[in-house]
Amino acid sequence: MDPAPLCLVTGATGYIGGRLVPELLGAGYRVRVMARTPSKLQGREWFEQVEVAEADASDPEAVRAAITGVHIAYYLLHSIGSGKDFAATERHTAQIFAAEAKRADVQRIVYLGGLDPQHEELSEHLASRAEVGRLLLASGVPTAVLRAGLVIGSGSASFEMLRYLTERLPVMVTPRWVYTRTQPIAVRDVLRYLVGCTELPPEVNRGFDLGGPDTFTYLDMMQRFAAISGLRRRRILPVPVLSPSLSSHWVNVVTPVPRGLARPLVESLKNTAVAEEHDIAAYIPDPPEGLTSYERAVELALTKIQSMDVPTTWSSASTRGAPSEPLPSDPDWAGGSLYVDQREHQVSATPAALWSVIEGIGGKRGWYSFPLGWWVRGWIDRLTGGPGLARGRRDPDRLLAGDSLDWWRVETLVPGELLRLRAEMRLPGLAWLELRVGENDAGPVDGPPRAVNETERPTTVLHQRALFHPRGIAGHVYWWAVWPFHGLVFGSMHRNIAKAAEAVESP
Repeated sequence: MDPAPLCLVTGATGYIGGRLVPELLGAGYRVRVMARTPSKLQGREWFEQVEVAEADASDPEAVRAAITGVHIAYYLLHSIGSGKDFAATERHTAQIFAAEAKRADVQRIVYLGGLDPQHEELSEHLASRAEVGRLLLASGVPTAVLRAGLVIGSGSASFEMLRYLTERLPVMVTPRWVYTRTQPIAVRDVLRYLVGCTELPPEVNRGFDLGGPDTFTYLDMMQRFAAISGLRRRRILPVPVLSPSLSSHWVNVVTPVPRGLARPLVESLKNTAVAEEHDIAAYIPDPPEGLTSYERAVELALTKIQSMDVPTTWSSASTRGAPSEPLPSDPDWAGGSLYVDQREHQVSATPAALWSVIEGIGGKRGWYSFPLGWWVRGWIDRLTGGPGLARGRRDPDRLLAGDSLDWWRVETLVPGELLRLRAEMRLPGLAWLELRVGENDAGPVDGPPRAVNETERPTTVLHQRALFHPRGIAGHVYWWAVWPFHGLVFGSMHRNIAKAAEAVESP
């Protein structure tokens, strides 16, 4: 019996890729995932069921090794939000992928892009998506380019923009793009099409428009969202003077989407996003019950959010992610200025109890110190284009490497032992926060020893480190400007984490 076809999924740490992997496995395919940082995939429920190839999409040799032996290759890489040259980056990586897929005799490439109306001037984002599609179609490998509009699903960047704007602003002054027509599609239908493309005949080498059963303006979508959510009808006042730059500023402040990602998304809202054909149905028929309606898609997304069951989010694949420089404590650190705030605290609780508090930090639970200070710093970061505290957590109790966590990203996670976060807030330097669980049978680390009986003796130590590598004189000035607050913030943090852990085990 021949083995099942092998599918390569790029962008597996991202929103769509992370959801596609279990769908392919459930359909009986073998799966290999390509990731620049495979450690970000650890902890996924499907991690032990897939092959993992470490590769940077800009490295032809690494891509060649990852794609060798593959039957169907999914190209789900995006550089939106990574900077002004994101279109050049997307062009370069698509050319490499196309060439290596041809060299490896891949049977099919499947690519997910955006709807690109033929008679309109496209935004830079949509123009780049369309160019990538053309490059893959010209690769010599049979390619299916799926062009989708706004994807409705928990964790989608576009859906999160829509949700937060509608929930938080009963009155909105918006650009005229609220009158742009769009054809939203549920994420479950997008995944169904992606999996179905594995069965396309080899002669099929073309693009397909994807859209749900409903067509609205963005204004209609927001009003319908409000009704589904039980909110009062929103007052929306379109004006012609808000530029994409100004719009991205207020999107950045009101929603969790940072300005670097918000701007290209907002610029794309000027373009009509309505499917001009439904030819895909000739190869992948609509389900008997029909495609998912907008109302049903919103209800499903909100149910996932309310139950804290969001498997992937846009922020997990944020291209604004952590810098590549090594942690200053690593052996390959090259030197330079480094500021460290290091503290320890003995905890009268088991390591498991302490870890449960550490892994649940942030989001609605906060940071166990000076809530007003964190709130103010978060708003300053939002106003200057950073993520602030608005991103929250993907899951209230469980973290995975690569998860966004307020203005941090989980850089290293060793369950039960270590949580290392890298700051993504706007800073004149690089910053980390490290929380480690250790065992210790000695007396208290901070404070005088006390007489305890055997049942009271603490056996766990919380190790806490904040590290900052300044960039230029501004970095040094920043560190010393906030230094007076360190005792209030970091000092109370480790004490309050310890108290919370001890409360976990209190009768």
